[in-house]
Amino acid sequence: MGNKITKIEIIMNSSKFEELKEEMNKIGVTGMTVSNVMGCGLQKGHKEYYRGVAVEINLLPKLKVEIVVCEVPVEAVIESATKILRTGNIGDGKIFIYEVTDALRIRTGERGEAAIIDPKPVKK
Repeated sequence: MGNKITKIEIIMNSSKFEELKEEMNKIGVTGMTVSNVMGCGLQKGHKEYYRGVAVEINLLPKLKVEIVVCEVPVEAVIESATKILRTGNIGDGKIFIYEVTDALRIRTGERGEAAIIDPKPVKK
């Protein structure tokens, strides 16, 4: 295993997802996992009114984008995501960076970097 494998987890507003996806493609990110999640940070939710009664909405809908890289520089992913997602307002999101000790491609049994990089096209 030559390159370090890193997982980058981005919690963000869904409105910027298409821009983020395009930017990740530009820098060579070939895969990601996206989940709809609920959460709150500094925003602390908001009040909505239902039939005239105030209801506290503490958890807000967000997207969680998980990206695992070894060839694409981690800093490039962070800088690109920050450039797209930063508005300067509370609720822009968070980025978490984790070290990955190993990975396994179930179909082939490949481990480490080989499990997450795109396989080279087979020449005929």
